[in-house]
Amino acid sequence: MIEQMSVMRDLPIFPLGTVLFPGGSLPLRIFEARYMDMARECLKQESAFGVCLILKGSEVGKAAQHEQTGCLARITDWDMEQLGMLHLRTQGTQRFSIASSRVQADGLIRADVIVLEPDLEEPIPEQFQACVKLLERIVHDLVEKEPSQIQRMICEPYLFDSAGWVSNRLAEFLPISTKAKQKLMELPDPVARLEIVHQYLEQHRVI
Repeated sequence: MIEQMSVMRDLPIFPLGTVLFPGGSLPLRIFEARYMDMARECLKQESAFGVCLILKGSEVGKAAQHEQTGCLARITDWDMEQLGMLHLRTQGTQRFSIASSRVQADGLIRADVIVLEPDLEEPIPEQFQACVKLLERIVHDLVEKEPSQIQRMICEPYLFDSAGWVSNRLAEFLPISTKAKQKLMELPDPVARLEIVHQYLEQHRVI
């Protein structure tokens, strides 16, 4: 378990055009040498890498500018059905804030980061129970369509009594901008995050 507010040195950073939330599932296709090397390192050392939302640039080529708050990702499964193309299944663990970063000669970004405290274990307030029911339906549909747990878009365990877990999972599905998702991911208060998600779902008559 990662110590709260601990410092991680030389964490490899993977800038992406998506936001990874703690507990979230993120499939990746990797073909660039720098990220193949990163994945091999993480698999060998059973270590994490960091996912940060791109601010300027792209996922390939020159190192992109990215947000300073991201989420640690651990590799849960991998395969290489095609030579030179690595498929990863990853899961978000904890948020982090970058203290300093540098770019290697091969273009891989490495950073010293402060691992942020996980969400407090807050129960679901009664007024947000509709969010729980919606997420239960989503998970039920996912289980029906995908029997393989590791391939599902929502990873077990299913924590339907956790404000942080429920808000994170629903935020992943919201049709909002990545910048808006970034702001939700950064919120330190899980109930406040759930309240924003609930308001959006009500305004759009989803619940």
